[in-house]
Amino acid sequence: MGLDLTSFAPALKSYYTRDKVENMVYKDNPFLAMVPKMEDFFGANLPIPIIYGNPTGRSAAFATAQANKNNSLLKAFTLTRAKDYSLASIDNETLEAAQSDKGAFMEAATLEIDGAMQACARSLATSLFRDGSGAIGRINATVSGTTLTLVTPADIVNFEVGQKIQFSSAATSATLRDAGEALTVTTIDRTAGSMGVSANLNTITGITSQDFINVQGDIEAKVKGLDAWLPTTVSSASFFGVDRTSDATRLGGVRYDGGSQPIEEALLDGLALCAREGGSPDYAFINYANFSNLEKALGSKVSYVNLSPEGLPTVGFRGMLINGPKGPVKVVADQNCQAAVSYLIQMDTWKLYSLGMSPKILDSDGMKMLRESSADSVEIRCGYYAQLGCRAPGFNARVTLAS
Repeated sequence: MGLDLTSFAPALKSYYTRDKVENMVYKDNPFLAMVPKMEDFFGANLPIPIIYGNPTGRSAAFATAQANKNNSLLKAFTLTRAKDYSLASIDNETLEAAQSDKGAFMEAATLEIDGAMQACARSLATSLFRDGSGAIGRINATVSGTTLTLVTPADIVNFEVGQKIQFSSAATSATLRDAGEALTVTTIDRTAGSMGVSANLNTITGITSQDFINVQGDIEAKVKGLDAWLPTTVSSASFFGVDRTSDATRLGGVRYDGGSQPIEEALLDGLALCAREGGSPDYAFINYANFSNLEKALGSKVSYVNLSPEGLPTVGFRGMLINGPKGPVKVVADQNCQAAVSYLIQMDTWKLYSLGMSPKILDSDGMKMLRESSADSVEIRCGYYAQLGCRAPGFNARVTLAS
């Protein structure tokens, strides 16, 4: 009997062990790697209660304290999961041609499975820094021709040749341009922060400069990341069922504008503000350009540290140490972090809640590859069901940096 999907399934299962998947997913995504995980997010939702105010019945006069007594102030963020999928196909002829060599079969299969897994991991890692809207970039001034230039060139890391992209006037509560008509990314200039698309931009009805760009199907459907938990401004809009305006700092994080300061001063002032609010951030996440600027600014005073996620010593990252008011803070570069912003993170207040690993091969029926009904090929499905949560937003900060 020849090698087939059923007989080969145990080999795939042995190859895609938890350690293998974690190594593949985490190696280039520090925040995704370092954030604590809870992988049994069962049920329809998960409440995270927050005490944001103590009883105020206190006074040097007993009668006054008694008259003014009231309860602690509590709210609960009710998390719901976001879904994300990455699918790939392998041609049956390729698989059958490799049946006499199990190593060749493994190579053909793992090429596409690894690619699908890494695409899903990058999507999750990017989402952990974003606001859940699905927006991964904005259009610069030109909205004609087939070249699309981004407002922030560094956002080009979020795009791949072959992606289908859509456009909207706002990140949230917006209608997609031209009823969601999509263009395909055909070329990418990663130095210029631009890309070629499959048709003239002005064929999309209503498109204009500053429009937001989403991967098709992503709008307002992604994990709500740091940009959502620690926004630039806090509005009365419901966030997991909570109006955060009653205490914008304790429910929506510390905000500090250090855009006019040297980067090291901005980070230290942000850390001081966090400390004033009771927080003790132990990480500062920035993008690579800001990391380089900080490294140059510190000069001979720079101190490096090697970091590994707990229980995963084979994955490591290099960071810098700065001394905050409550002790050393590890500054880590993450390609998924937005330009000109740093997130000061007290890591023990965060968790990535999910159903099983995020991401993973979706094989609840025991099959890692499925026979496609409309093509001579098999399909691999990767994905996750997850949400980021924070039990003390006010102990964390968003710092605006010089661009």
